[in-house]
Amino acid sequence: MTKMKIIIMGAAGRDFHNFNVYYRNNPLYQVVAFTATQIPYIDDRKYPAALSGKFYPKGIPIFPESDIISLIKEHKIQEVVFSYSDVSFNYVMSKGAEINAAGAAFKFLGYEQTAIKSKKPVIAVVAARTGAGKSQTSRRVIEILLEMGKKVVAIRHPMPYGDLVKQKVQRFESIEDLKKHKCTIEEMEEYEPHVARGNVIFSGVDYEAILGQAEKEADIIVWDGGNNDLPFYKADLVITVTDPHRPGHELTYFPGLTNLHIADVVVLNKIDSANPENIQTVRDNIIRVNPKAVLIEAASPISLENKADIAKIKGKKVLVIEDGPTLTHGEMKFGAGTIAAQKFGAGEIVDPRKYAVKSISETYANYPEIGVLLPAMGYGDKQIKDLETTVNRVPCDTVIIGTPIDLRRIVKINNSTARISYDLQEIGKPDLNDVLGDFVKKFRK
Repeated sequence: MTKMKIIIMGAAGRDFHNFNVYYRNNPLYQVVAFTATQIPYIDDRKYPAALSGKFYPKGIPIFPESDIISLIKEHKIQEVVFSYSDVSFNYVMSKGAEINAAGAAFKFLGYEQTAIKSKKPVIAVVAARTGAGKSQTSRRVIEILLEMGKKVVAIRHPMPYGDLVKQKVQRFESIEDLKKHKCTIEEMEEYEPHVARGNVIFSGVDYEAILGQAEKEADIIVWDGGNNDLPFYKADLVITVTDPHRPGHELTYFPGLTNLHIADVVVLNKIDSANPENIQTVRDNIIRVNPKAVLIEAASPISLENKADIAKIKGKKVLVIEDGPTLTHGEMKFGAGTIAAQKFGAGEIVDPRKYAVKSISETYANYPEIGVLLPAMGYGDKQIKDLETTVNRVPCDTVIIGTPIDLRRIVKINNSTARISYDLQEIGKPDLNDVLGDFVKKFRK
């Protein structure tokens, strides 16, 4: 039997998972290559032989996505599998049109085809867009379950930007674990808030192997999603977070709309800072797409690490640093740092673009809509150094840190700083206590 020759389009996450669970040991397919986009420094390498299974003794090459049309023609590719997230429907189908024109079929794998079944109950926290508030929702879910006396382990969507074999299964329980695994800023932003609260979180490359380890420690697994991707595990409860700062995106971004369709619970977040008309638009869309879902309204109130830092912001020239992926492919125009600058009366938000160096300057070129904010990009030591240099070149009185981690632990900042934090706060009823109380009763042994 002749194998179908395919390419998997990805960004070092969903692509590897789709391969592992659907293609790795599938005799009907030959995966010729992965292509990579969104994340810097992940192309021009291989998916290693040690993770590739018996059909790929030399591993699988990874090429830039810009090479895909030439790869299709060179290797007579029959099918291309789109396997990354948080892109508009227009973007996805424009890629599909190019690929069809080059002679290959264009395909998506579905939730049921790629979701691994756990022996333990699974709660999946996913979103309509990157930056909607998954992380604080996941932390709130874990907090409530712990208060109910449950052993909870979080499993995070992959961010394997280093040695993939060493990253097959990663377990984080302390800040030292972040150092041991040589985490990027993007990884630390997801893992550190969990370990700082005493929670255990797993991540890596092989999510069947990860699940086997996590099940040994947990009564309940919480899937902490990435971007607006689908869960990697078959969930017994799906919580989808939506964002009224980007009204309508819950209907027009891939695969966020799927997350809205499969949701048991939808969190309408950020109602404390969004326009009332936009809140109503998202509320109407939720009800129209998934009227059976429990709708929970929530705020993400910001707070200063030190209340005295108000004086560092009021009337001052500030540099605002926000979460990198949220500003880049997440397309958010502002975040917690911007809200803090406005709330506490900053005199001016300084434009950092002309002070940016090397890879940070390239980020602005690739994502010009970022504007006057500084994305906390840190995919590797060189980019972290570029970020540090950029921060310290900007003439300002105070640097507002709106990232999920304390960036000062990674980057030396010469100016005065003020750090912002935020948590999920449900408004009214029903709330997550109600939902999770019913969930625990259902799975009580």
